[in-house]
Amino acid sequence: MRTKLMRREEPLSKTFGSFVSLALMLVLSQCARPAYGQELDEIRRILQGRKGIQSGDIGLVVGIVSEKGSQTVSYGKLSRGSDREIDGDTVFEIGSITKVFTSILLADMVEHGEVSLNEPIAKFLPKSVRVPTKDGKEITLLDLSTHTSGLPRLPTNLAPKDPRNPYADYTVEQLYDFLSKYTLTREIGSKYEYSNVGVGLLGHLLALKAGSKYEALVQTRICQPLQMPSTSITLSPNQQARLATGYNAAGEPAMNWDSPTLAAAGMLRSTANDFSDSLR
Repeated sequence: MRTKLMRREEPLSKTFGSFVSLALMLVLSQCARPAYGQELDEIRRILQGRKGIQSGDIGLVVGIVSEKGSQTVSYGKLSRGSDREIDGDTVFEIGSITKVFTSILLADMVEHGEVSLNEPIAKFLPKSVRVPTKDGKEITLLDLSTHTSGLPRLPTNLAPKDPRNPYADYTVEQLYDFLSKYTLTREIGSKYEYSNVGVGLLGHLLALKAGSKYEALVQTRICQPLQMPSTSITLSPNQQARLATGYNAAGEPAMNWDSPTLAAAGMLRSTANDFSDSLR
């Protein structure tokens, strides 16, 4: 399990270095002592000592889960110059942790008999799309979920108009064109290679199969059962008011990202409370 969750992870093309806008640390029940009292004070001291946030105008939130329940520890402000402190209900972009939600959706649909792991993805796409194959083997849903499809990290035809929001104008038509023209360089299932386009495609296919939108699937099949009301892609006015400002490696405010086509790879927003409460 990852012990630190940054605003955007490197696989989504940017690392935000010293200026971390969210750290979600899950301290599990195997800990020797419950994370209360002096432990909370120690976590707070660690947060205050993080490079780039000593001034308190860039914030971090830690969610703690133990046998006695869940708690959060936070330090810093919602944005530089703001007088509003962040807390467990502050909304952050969670980046590629979205991919975990996508694989949970796949597992749920398999459990309900809607799809099977070894179904070829060509089955779910328009016949006009030529899905790449290798040595007679087809890419399956499982291959996409496990990053063993042979598809690259990013689609080769990604050419954003605004590099600060690189996925915003990438269309379904471009995704289908990429698939139809891409040539696999190795056998499917033979090697792990982190693939944003692969998991983004997986979420797109699951949504097509369900006759729904990716975000709606996440809401109905994961967030509602686990009582995660602040986890979504589209933010309500209330969530928008709680959204933390992210910063790039130079310490400058960074744009939030949008990705209508590859949302399943990294577009969810959430809170420390949603994560820690769902694990109780």
